[in-house]
Amino acid sequence: MEKWDLYDKHRNKIEKRITRGDDMSSGEFHLVVHVCIFNSKGEMLIQQRQPFKHGWPNLWDVTCGGSAVAGDTSQQAASRELFEELGIHYNFEKMRPQFTINFERGFDDIYLIEYDCNLNELKLQTEEVQAAKWASKEEILKLIEQKKFIPYYESFLAFLFEARHHYGSIRL
Repeated sequence: MEKWDLYDKHRNKIEKRITRGDDMSSGEFHLVVHVCIFNSKGEMLIQQRQPFKHGWPNLWDVTCGGSAVAGDTSQQAASRELFEELGIHYNFEKMRPQFTINFERGFDDIYLIEYDCNLNELKLQTEEVQAAKWASKEEILKLIEQKKFIPYYESFLAFLFEARHHYGSIRL
């Protein structure tokens, strides 16, 4: 059973943990992380979710993502999720997320990294991932149009590609 730490609206950890799937009270939030890997050609590593996966079955998604488990820092959760889903070891300890998106029930830390990995060396987590490939921004937007990719805002995906080399929202 996966346990989550809970936070208040200011992202202060509160003295409460829940089991995944339990209801959270008003004013309680949890932490989610997403990692987007880009290669030196500017393509993003994307993964296709398993057909039996709850939520967005068979659709393509960004490199990896998931909830932080109890005791995880954001960086530890990013490292664990990337290793569990794709078999990639990456140390996030000296990194901050590029940005955080607040959603209805939590905080979503987004990490953007450049890393040329060999697709043949990935170890896909059979419970979650059925395939992985490199894709350009245009290819991802086409997959969204075809309803084959999680329906992120197009501007969000464009921002991932634009912001991958720096922090903040101003071009430097």
